[in-house]
Amino acid sequence: MSSRAQPSNGLASRALPIRHRRPLSDIIIHAPRTLRALVRADEVWLVVLAAMVGCIAGLAVVVMNIVSTLMHTSLFDLPAGVHLSAAGHIDPLRTVLVPALGGILLGASVLLIARYRPRRMVDPIEANALYGGRMSLTDSLILVGQTLWSNGIGGSVGMEAGYSQIGAAIASRLGRNFRVRRNDLRLLVGCGAAAAIAGAFNAPLCGSFYGIELVIGTYSMATLPPVIVAALCGVFVVRAITGGTPAFDVTLPASIHGLQYIPILILGVVCALVGIAIMRGVTLVEEGFRRSHIPAWIRPIVGGLIVGLFGLVTPMVLSSGHSALHQGIGITYPLGLLAATLLLKSTASAVSIGSGFRGGLFFASLFLGSLVGKLFAVGLGLLTVTPILPPVVFALVGMSALAVAIVGGPLTMSFLALESTGSFPLTAAVIGASIVSAITVRRIFGYSFATWRFHLRGEAIRSAVDIGWMHNLTVGRMMRREVRTVRVDTSLASFRRDFPLGATQRVVVINEAGRYAGIAVPAEAHAVDTTAERIGEILHFTGAVLTPQMSVKEAISAFEEAESDALAVVDDAENMRVIGLLTEQYALRRYSEELDRRRRELSGE
Repeated sequence: MSSRAQPSNGLASRALPIRHRRPLSDIIIHAPRTLRALVRADEVWLVVLAAMVGCIAGLAVVVMNIVSTLMHTSLFDLPAGVHLSAAGHIDPLRTVLVPALGGILLGASVLLIARYRPRRMVDPIEANALYGGRMSLTDSLILVGQTLWSNGIGGSVGMEAGYSQIGAAIASRLGRNFRVRRNDLRLLVGCGAAAAIAGAFNAPLCGSFYGIELVIGTYSMATLPPVIVAALCGVFVVRAITGGTPAFDVTLPASIHGLQYIPILILGVVCALVGIAIMRGVTLVEEGFRRSHIPAWIRPIVGGLIVGLFGLVTPMVLSSGHSALHQGIGITYPLGLLAATLLLKSTASAVSIGSGFRGGLFFASLFLGSLVGKLFAVGLGLLTVTPILPPVVFALVGMSALAVAIVGGPLTMSFLALESTGSFPLTAAVIGASIVSAITVRRIFGYSFATWRFHLRGEAIRSAVDIGWMHNLTVGRMMRREVRTVRVDTSLASFRRDFPLGATQRVVVINEAGRYAGIAVPAEAHAVDTTAERIGEILHFTGAVLTPQMSVKEAISAFEEAESDALAVVDDAENMRVIGLLTEQYALRRYSEELDRRRRELSGE
């Protein structure tokens, strides 16, 4: 008998399951149970976790800045301490070739990602709106690498997309390690983005409200402490290692009077219109590249060549323009140079993003806004004998107002102005212009740059407010599966016998092939004045059905359109096999319950 033979004592059928050794990845993917319990039970420990997120995000910002600076210095042969967009002179050959040849590697990465990771990357706003804060750390690292390379070779894009992406992805990973609740995970994602932006700008209030306004989507007393702590930790880490971004060295008026607000508010409208034009321009450039039939991996090469040629006119169009903004914020340039730089920089940013460079428009919008403000000041000076306000005031107001138009977040940009200048009168002016800009964009256009791109992809996202639960609350989860059906050729006499008055209000009817035919109302079948002989003659809602994949919002819209209080659920539009029934009353009740639950979560109840 073989030593492997099983005993015949009847116990083999009840053998215990084999215990497999857990892989290392499963062991380290979750924090210890005690720590997980503390974070879930006490918001103080959630704040501690947010502080940890802030420190890591700040460190990531430092690393990204160092890599970007080294790339600029080595690729463009810059002297030590000189930044790309603020350089007085760059070798013309490098100016053209570095962005163009750098586009080759960027194009190669596009090919590799399309082959090995074809899924679309999710940013913090989309993650919080649709996926409860769940983000892929691997995808985020790929995006950060592409953003660093795009910025490092001189692409006219900022690194704020990479900053917020890596901060939010780290927060999402830690939150899942601690198995936090959905709402807490969304909060941590906002903390990560807030810490990264705060560290990048050396502005904790700006970073905090970036996380609240743009990534979390709502403000409450429950969300404020973790976000503030994360932003402060991010700033402290950056300051401790690099000293942080310096404030603007400008002289500002001690006060701004009532009538002086009139041109400031007009500037807010102008910035809104310019912002809409820039966002539309990016879309037109992207559409132009698609219609050109240029392969996707070649487009960055073409875009890099165009940006390099623009860089021959002025280096201010290269990279994000952050250094050019800081160096020239208080300088009054000639009208022609201002107009040319504004046109070239906005076009270079549109070409960079449209051709496939990775990055954002946060930094670029700040620089472009300062140019718009200076142009506005020059134009105003031609109309008045004495200057109403110094040009630097309009430059700073335009900087914030255009950023609000493109990025969103009026309080974010207002706090950026406060923390960059320390001037309360200027901050009040920025708030006024930012509100006017935000209202104008919302009334005319309706989107920020991020939500506009979501709209172009077909996503109904206007902010980071959580609507993912709405997608999860589907007809398939709400429907009643036990549905009694009758055939369309059933006689009225048989139908009356099987469905007496009061037994049910709606009966689903199918045809001879078992496909949905409509809904019959027993009250009509029992009416004394009916002339019908078969149930198929008194059917309703023959073309109105639900499918299991529909969200609760889509289902409610279907009820309203059909003017019915109940609809059949079919497997799909082709087979039309009845698999359930859903009533409008139950769908509305579940929708109201979920809305109330989200309201209580947001208010911290």
